[in-house]
Amino acid sequence: MNNEQSHSATPLRLIDRDLYLNGSEQPIRLRPLETRLLTTLLRYSNQTVSRATLMREVWQTDFLDDTRTLDVHIHWLRQKIEEDPNRPRRLVTIKGVGYCLVLDGQRRKGNR
Repeated sequence: MNNEQSHSATPLRLIDRDLYLNGSEQPIRLRPLETRLLTTLLRYSNQTVSRATLMREVWQTDFLDDTRTLDVHIHWLRQKIEEDPNRPRRLVTIKGVGYCLVLDGQRRKGNR
């Protein structure tokens, strides 16, 4: 199965579990949950996605008492997609709400 997701305004391509950045021909292999997380963030690109939405769509749960697993997976994903994971520009935290995958340099208003 070849499931490709890309965005024309950014050099980011996801094919199955292989992530291609900046036009590179060398893929970065993602873990299954990283792939589901990135796929969800791509679906809502440039929009704030709430922690509840990510937990529901990626982990199929409404349990929000402990979302540390989400933070850990965001950290791992940043290690793979950010030039400087300590100063994220693509996968940004929206304090008190969730995360936003910024693909075209601008974040849209609105939450998911």
